[in-house]
Amino acid sequence: AALEEEANALFAALPNLLDDDTPDGAGETENVVVAEWGTDSRKLGDEGDYLWHDDLAAGLGGFDAEAASKVSGARFAVLRGGVARLERALGAFFLDMHTDSGGYEEVSSPVIVARSALEGTGQLPKFEDDLFKLDNHKVRGEDAFLIPTAEVPLTNLVAGDILEESDLPIRVAALTHCFRAEAGSYGRDTRGLVRQHQFAKVELVKIVAPENGVAEHEALVADAEKCLQLLDLPYRKVSLCAGDIGFSARRCYDLEVWLPGPQEYREISSCSLMGDYQARRMGLRFRPKPAKDENDGGKKKKGKPKPLFPYTMNGSGLAVGRALVAVLENHQNPDGSVTVPRALRPYMGGAESIIPPKK
Repeated sequence: AALEEEANALFAALPNLLDDDTPDGAGETENVVVAEWGTDSRKLGDEGDYLWHDDLAAGLGGFDAEAASKVSGARFAVLRGGVARLERALGAFFLDMHTDSGGYEEVSSPVIVARSALEGTGQLPKFEDDLFKLDNHKVRGEDAFLIPTAEVPLTNLVAGDILEESDLPIRVAALTHCFRAEAGSYGRDTRGLVRQHQFAKVELVKIVAPENGVAEHEALVADAEKCLQLLDLPYRKVSLCAGDIGFSARRCYDLEVWLPGPQEYREISSCSLMGDYQARRMGLRFRPKPAKDENDGGKKKKGKPKPLFPYTMNGSGLAVGRALVAVLENHQNPDGSVTVPRALRPYMGGAESIIPPKK
């Protein structure tokens, strides 16, 4: 028992093995840009030519940093009026996109999970400092945490199960609030809404047969890209190198949206293929269909096939807070108003723009 406990602890600290297609590289400067969209329409200029999202939102009467600090402290936000409605519209639009035409099942999931759930998807033990732990609450006798992403509850819905191959693929989507302590990030991205302790996000999760893993991953990335395109937001698709890829991923694309205020690209979605890494940690398996015996007229072979580990993957479709930042900055007008993208107008009562309040 002692040896098994030690072995499990060692294995839990090991990251995933990388896919052969993951680029070599020591850090983010060696990530590979594989595609761009809308770059000809970027708002380019010198610093100060375009307002940052927080100045825009404040001018619209929609961002109250002082009130947020009063009730919760730093790295929280209070949104009001048209800006608050725009945030709500983005979440609803993303969820409708993925469930109406993307083939995902909508799930409403808990935002409090047990330690074992975070171990199953790979957030623990390595990233405990980045999580919000609940001191006065237990889940099944385990430590309880607020979710850093809906990937955790969505993937763990089938933890420990033996599925049938006919149950696959599983495609689910959820709009949740997420919570991150952002340990070690102090001094970075402290302005506005870019790096918050609490933020809304639509998460996409797929569980598929191994032979369909790469194709389903590419399709998941395309689903997130479609949202950016319908919002008319310039972005680029980046393949993360070995030195920048996440702990649990074997292959990962980041979608980076253009922000005119700081004149830079910022990550708005990270779409990771985990292979069977999470399935092994969660004890999730599936039973393949019985093979046919070609020497016996194509009849099914006798006996039950050995259960296999499926592939899991996930991605933001999209991060609502950063999408709000991108819409405000990319669709700003010289008079301080913001044009509402056509795709969002049905969610905004038909409004074509958000206008600063009269003084």
